[in-house]
Amino acid sequence: MKYPIPRGTYDILPDQSYKWQYLIRRFQDIAASFGYHEINTPIFEVSALFERSSGESSDVVQKEMYRFTDRRGREFALRPEGTAPVVRSFVENSMDKDGAKTKLFYVGPMFRYDRPQAGRYRQFWQYGIEFFGAQHPFYDAEVIALLWQYLKGLGLSKIELRINSVGSPQCWEAYEKVLKEYYRPHLPQLCADCQTRFEIKPKRLLDCKVPSCRTIAQDAPSQLDHLDEESRQHFAEVQGHLNAAGVPYIIDPHIVRGLDYYSHTAFEVVFDGLGAQNTLAGGGRYNYLVEQIGGKSTPAIGFAGGFERLILALESEGIQIGKPLIPDIYAIAMGAEAQEALIPLIYDLRRELVSVEYDPTKTSFKAQMKAANHSQARFALIIGEDELASGSVILKDLETGEQVSLSSKDIDAIRGAVISK
Repeated sequence: MKYPIPRGTYDILPDQSYKWQYLIRRFQDIAASFGYHEINTPIFEVSALFERSSGESSDVVQKEMYRFTDRRGREFALRPEGTAPVVRSFVENSMDKDGAKTKLFYVGPMFRYDRPQAGRYRQFWQYGIEFFGAQHPFYDAEVIALLWQYLKGLGLSKIELRINSVGSPQCWEAYEKVLKEYYRPHLPQLCADCQTRFEIKPKRLLDCKVPSCRTIAQDAPSQLDHLDEESRQHFAEVQGHLNAAGVPYIIDPHIVRGLDYYSHTAFEVVFDGLGAQNTLAGGGRYNYLVEQIGGKSTPAIGFAGGFERLILALESEGIQIGKPLIPDIYAIAMGAEAQEALIPLIYDLRRELVSVEYDPTKTSFKAQMKAANHSQARFALIIGEDELASGSVILKDLETGEQVSLSSKDIDAIRGAVISK
């Protein structure tokens, strides 16, 4: 192959694209039922946006961002995550000018230079929710409930919601001191990345996926034991709202998430069956990010999930994801005059969003019927000499063999007969 696809990317082919369309539609529908509106941001932003929001010491900034310089020497980056661009748009477009609560969702590709593996690519698709404008624990639970309803509604049974509180800035300093005291004797056993994190961002030690580091993290001090009263109360109320929403959860003090901007509630939904990379979606509260990016102090919370891992999880449970495109009708013409009458009818039906397939290169009735059966269409629409003379068409049900004669001008009757099945 002269021009192979870049490593860590993939084509979404027709035998898979219907699955993606289904998952996106389901997410859009769930988001709308919770009052969220769609937002689309550019796939590249100034690189400083991600350095400021994710933290300069984060893996995303240090290793994984696709950066480039334009012709005027400006530094840009392909977006590695969706929250920072949405926050940038929230600030730049003054979405908070009325003091109203803002509910946004997005779907689109993200980019990270990472080692490709199952469910993890250099271009990957995310779905996400961002809520702005209130600190109330109800909204933490609402965002989590939206995610849970989406994943459970797809039929997944091997998922688990894990929640934690990472507290407020007022309690981070004391906790990080305790954490460093615990980890100091284990420094020689930590991976190279964690040895760096020990000095820069100790909380990230809890988020490492290296097996030896995960073992050490199991006995680390819990953030929950070092929360201030306000954080403790907020977390208790979040749990109360999740209980009221009927969302089951497990408290996991090791959830910290990988980016700098989280505070208070942090959460993940994990799937039993994907190995170490088992997180389907995750998020948390980020009350200080809007102000960091240049807006007014605004409490916010959100989450993001990846479609690639979601599809792997669904397929591992044997769950059907959408349906491949099958035409409603396969059109058949017997003779040149019949074809001349049939083609306008095909376009009339398509304007009514009836899916019609037709192949003018097949001329014999036998070849056309064979093609109709191969297409898996439910109906064949047939025009022959008798139909031309009477201004009618035959609509044949290819499953039952039943057929009816309808006026070729009565598009509503033809459409109605098709959609009634």
